[in-house]
Amino acid sequence: MRNSLTVLGTCGAWPEAGRAASGFLLEADGFRLVMDLGYATLPRLLARCTANELGAVVLTHEHPDHCADLSALCRVLLYGGRQDRVPLYCPTGVLARVQAMEPTEDLREVFDPHPLPGRYQVGPFLLDGRLLPHHVPHAGVRLTAPNLTVAYSGDAGPDHVLSELAAGADPLIAGATLQGTTADPHLLSAVQAGQWAARADVARLVLTHFWPGADRRQSLAEAGVAYSGEILTADEGMVLTL
Repeated sequence: MRNSLTVLGTCGAWPEAGRAASGFLLEADGFRLVMDLGYATLPRLLARCTANELGAVVLTHEHPDHCADLSALCRVLLYGGRQDRVPLYCPTGVLARVQAMEPTEDLREVFDPHPLPGRYQVGPFLLDGRLLPHHVPHAGVRLTAPNLTVAYSGDAGPDHVLSELAAGADPLIAGATLQGTTADPHLLSAVQAGQWAARADVARLVLTHFWPGADRRQSLAEAGVAYSGEILTADEGMVLTL
């Protein structure tokens, strides 16, 4: 069975028209794992698989452009009749943030939460979640399975841990929120995404988490200054074979 990564959403902060906020679906050996469920990602997820076919959810942090549609998924699972709880891996704060949108439905009825950072066996994947700098507790993730390693920076800033998470990955999915010489300890720029991809010797770099309205071609060019490998700008509906 083909291993693949499907892009559900690519925008940071809020989704542009026709797009969605952060989200990715990773499939390996028939197991489906979703990474982040920001605004407007759930319909795109359900176009790819049913809620009953979802094996696990991994959320990097509690900002709604990365977790808001967990609320919608809760309702699909609760009223759709799924019997078992879906494993949910996330840092402190995510459950409380999303639960505030669900005054009558308990998230723990449909999700089985596990804290990040941490290491877990999740279906065929070894999940390694490590703290990365951001405005709230945030976990970057590395997912490995036979002949597959995917790393995801989420919405974090630069840190040496990122090179450990991303070492040899194919691909590294990295935020490229900032452009030019702008620097922020809590966010990655396109330039920095390229630099960390080069340090980690990744096979491919996928840029994501673009600020709405940003010229994505500029981000592509800036990432390519430091990284000479294949660089892709994530686009809703894009499917990468792994």
